[in-house]
Amino acid sequence: MTEPPRWIASSYSGGDGGQCVEWAPAHAAATGEFLVRDSKVQEGPRLVLSREGFAGLVALAKSYS
Repeated sequence: MTEPPRWIASSYSGGDGGQCVEWAPAHAAATGEFLVRDSKVQEGPRLVLSREGFAGLVALAKSYS
């Protein structure tokens, strides 16, 4: 059985706790799959992105800050 991913909040998430995006960096390093989820719906759907897709998501987040 594999260990569940360890999630951390993105530094681009809102500071009021209402807009928190989490990702699993250790999982990404081990597998090349970049997992992203909404912290308010932890058992909900997850995005599985490639390195390039994740970089695009980060670039989009930066453009809004």
